[in-house]
Amino acid sequence: MFSRTQGNHPIDQKIQCLKTVGQKRAALLKKLGIETVHDLLYYFPRDYEDRSQVKTAFETAHGEKATLIGTVTGVRETKPRPGLVVTKLLLKDSSGFFMGVWFNQPFLKKQFSPGQRIVLTGKIDRFTGQVQVYASDFEVVEEGEGLLQGGRIVPVYPLTEQFSQRLLRRIIKKGLAEWAHRLKEFIPPHLVEAHALPVLPEALEEVHFPASIQKAQKAKERFIWEELFLFQVALGLRRLKLTRINKPHQYLPNPDILEKFTGKLPFTLTAGQNNAWREINSDLDKACPMYRLLQGDVGSGKTVVSLLFLLKAAGSGLQGALMAPTEILAEQHYLGLRRLLCDSGIEIGFISSGLRKKERSVFLERLRAGQISVIVGTHSLIRDDVEFKNLAAVVIDEQHRFGVRQRALLQSKGLYPDVLVMTATPIPRTLALTLYGDLEISVIRELPPGRKPVKTYLSTDMGSVYRFVRKQVDLGRQAYIICPLIEESERFDVQAAVELEKELSSGIFFRDCSVALLHGRLKTDEKERVMRSFYSGAIDVLISTTVIEVGVDVPNASVMVILGAERFGLAQLHQLRGRVGRGSEESFCILVSASLSEDVRERLQVLARITDGFSLAEADLSLRGPGELTGFRQSGMPEFKAADMIRDQSLLLQVRSEAFKLLENDPELTHSANILLREELQARSMLNWGGG
Repeated sequence: MFSRTQGNHPIDQKIQCLKTVGQKRAALLKKLGIETVHDLLYYFPRDYEDRSQVKTAFETAHGEKATLIGTVTGVRETKPRPGLVVTKLLLKDSSGFFMGVWFNQPFLKKQFSPGQRIVLTGKIDRFTGQVQVYASDFEVVEEGEGLLQGGRIVPVYPLTEQFSQRLLRRIIKKGLAEWAHRLKEFIPPHLVEAHALPVLPEALEEVHFPASIQKAQKAKERFIWEELFLFQVALGLRRLKLTRINKPHQYLPNPDILEKFTGKLPFTLTAGQNNAWREINSDLDKACPMYRLLQGDVGSGKTVVSLLFLLKAAGSGLQGALMAPTEILAEQHYLGLRRLLCDSGIEIGFISSGLRKKERSVFLERLRAGQISVIVGTHSLIRDDVEFKNLAAVVIDEQHRFGVRQRALLQSKGLYPDVLVMTATPIPRTLALTLYGDLEISVIRELPPGRKPVKTYLSTDMGSVYRFVRKQVDLGRQAYIICPLIEESERFDVQAAVELEKELSSGIFFRDCSVALLHGRLKTDEKERVMRSFYSGAIDVLISTTVIEVGVDVPNASVMVILGAERFGLAQLHQLRGRVGRGSEESFCILVSASLSEDVRERLQVLARITDGFSLAEADLSLRGPGELTGFRQSGMPEFKAADMIRDQSLLLQVRSEAFKLLENDPELTHSANILLREELQARSMLNWGGG
């Protein structure tokens, strides 16, 4: 008997088990993320072409896209000029003769022979009485192959250049024929019935080769429901599991170090900070581990609250760890903690990529011995050689940069430590509840008193922008100039920053000013030197890539200039804007775009008009409609192939309710109706998803 939990089910076999897939094709399929039969069957079409209305050649109109069926009568190849090969296929249907045309695909000539029936789709060209089809796709109608007889709804898949649609369709058809009927429905029967979901084998057939567009849509809706349901059940199971664990560590009720720390702060905690700390402190007194999300707008003071958590652990003889997404931010946390705790007797450690082998070895030995109470770092904290004596408090800053698996790896360094994850990327509350269904949520909405909103403007005139920046510098202020996000490659963004720094250092506006450069490829000690100089006021204008997006806090910086602003999402622009407005002086954010189209202008004006990050997130969602919430990605989450977290919000809440209701009645998923669901979660590595 096949079992997915034992790993011997055919659907979990490597893709080479299909007769049509050899080593070469398997390598190409791997580039598409297809390694098993399951991957293949769940590789959903991105679109469909309706070829159910087949026309004869002379029923078509010039310029339209159409599907024709004809019998091959001949094939020829011409080379009208160097570098151009034209393959022409002469076909005949009931209305007469027509041509299928391909450019620079000479290998096709060998695939055709007289007498074959061909289904051809493409753009029609009618010239001097002839009909030509510039073919975007074709299939040979094999004898007895019902799938290809006549017209139908045809799936269109995301592909690499080396793979054709028709080849992938044949492989998927083969996979469905061999394995789909062996699959059992794992969604509990009462839910399948209540939500009128197509059962799994039928849904797989209809999502790939539907009888109609309506049936394709119904099948796709089933897989959206399925993905969201599995995700919510996994989160619910994790939440239940966490509440049943007894953590081995205990905290002192109110360590002296907390009073000393708050006494050294140059400000009083806001009501929001105090409330968040009360919620965290209450969790720490519970027998089960804390697992809480702290959400707050940029500049709301989340970091101070997280430091209270870490210091409570340190003051109780336990260890704490803070993981940040960039070395610059991690360094800033470290330097700030060290400055505030210089005479406390608490040792703060910073683990960076710049540590020499011998230094690292000594450092890690002291961490293992418990001599370092609080450690700050980046992803380096989750490396295998980083070990703790008694890790009790884990803080993960900018949670969406990491994700559930990475936070679980850090959590696994201790025995059920308390975990606080933070994000400054505002998310509508209903969405936060679903994305972070295994966490309790604390929110800090207000900014510290006296902080003025940053005035935001749009501009296309670089001269006036630089004159304004220079005026602020002459008043004793400092400025950031952010280089445009050129593409998803740090190398190109760094290159742009280097060129801009050269241009401005020697230009008329800042020739006699101190201009410096900051980017992610600088060595750690160089980045620290630049940031220290900027903190101290020795640097007037800091030219940077988006490495300063989060956490950098220089109260004297009053101007943020963002070049190529149209290239950034609203959430990221809001994060960058949050680097200024941290002092008592009026601050400004200038969004520069060479091309302010109506759409771009509308989007950027939303940022200029709204200063609250939570309201901005709602406006961004309303402005764009379905799609990914700009600037928000929860890496490490299961990859959704059909669902969209924003588009499907209302469905997500409905599915969440069903998932949690199911777990209330069967928290272990041991009832007979839920056994297959449990097996599916286990097969997808979601049963213990997120660690713990």
